[in-house]
Amino acid sequence: MTRFSPSVLILSVLAFGSCSSAFAEDAPSAPNATTGSKPATAAIATNTPAASTDPLEVEFQKILKLDDEAHEAAQAILDEVANAKDPLTAPLPITTRARIDARVGPVRKAYEEFLKQNPGYTRAHMAFASFLSDTGNEAEAVEHYETARTQNPKDPAAWNNLANIYAHSGPVEKAFPYYEEAIRLKPDESLYLHNFGTLIFLFRKDAKTYFKCDDAGAFSRALELYRKAIELDPKNFTLASDVAQTYYGIPRTPGKSAEESRIEEANLIHTAMKSWTNVYQLAPGDVEREGIRLHLARWNIRASRFADARTHLNAITNATYLEVKKRLERDLASKESLTAPTAPAPAK
Repeated sequence: MTRFSPSVLILSVLAFGSCSSAFAEDAPSAPNATTGSKPATAAIATNTPAASTDPLEVEFQKILKLDDEAHEAAQAILDEVANAKDPLTAPLPITTRARIDARVGPVRKAYEEFLKQNPGYTRAHMAFASFLSDTGNEAEAVEHYETARTQNPKDPAAWNNLANIYAHSGPVEKAFPYYEEAIRLKPDESLYLHNFGTLIFLFRKDAKTYFKCDDAGAFSRALELYRKAIELDPKNFTLASDVAQTYYGIPRTPGKSAEESRIEEANLIHTAMKSWTNVYQLAPGDVEREGIRLHLARWNIRASRFADARTHLNAITNATYLEVKKRLERDLASKESLTAPTAPAPAK
């Protein structure tokens, strides 16, 4: 089940407002504590659940249903806040938190009571850990994920979800072996490959230490993980976007001649443009496509394809992107002026 973290969403909606990665040019976002960097469902466990006639399983399913209902109610509260037309009459953050706590509090109590009586019920530890992580209690979530991992070390979801928390809250170095084990247990899971690639890309210093490699080696590992993830899930828009974002961070190879550097830059631009074109084709709607046009415009400016860049910028009308559009238009005008032919001096 896909979930949203009330504690995180309250901060983003009430304090910072909504944002879009469409004009972020540095990197993919860090893996979320339970779902990774994309809105995919994090499995509670891969072991087969008990038969529905088992009294314990029946009780557990009731808690899961209560959990889902609480998350839906919390999301509805957050949507209400986000859609408030007048900020002056919108619910106060403290009021919103209290309303959400009132909905999720009974769920926490239900999990605690169930696990007190049934400490060996691994799937309940996984579900409760997911709940705790979603509600901003990552330290407690680690405890239950680790318990589940110990009870069922062959479940890749436990390893992946723990790695996500370590990537999000630290210590980052623990995330590397945990992602590796999740992938070893389930090598055909695109989400795990995606998450690990993002970790390596974002934490290159730690990646270089862990793998004993240089920057180029770290990028190579991240891109290889992304490549495998895309092969498994070629229609995943968020994954494709994260892959395209990485091309902003690929460093130049030192020690090359001017001509070799020019060819390297041309190849990078070609690959990045191809990647963003693929993202454009996968975009679910017009808003996303306009955001991708910002990236295509940026790479066209870098390639001195000014007419193409202007075509992309002229197609952007969504208010969300106008500030970045203006910034790129200024950059475009500046680059055009530098390459414009100098007018001949008038004859005397």
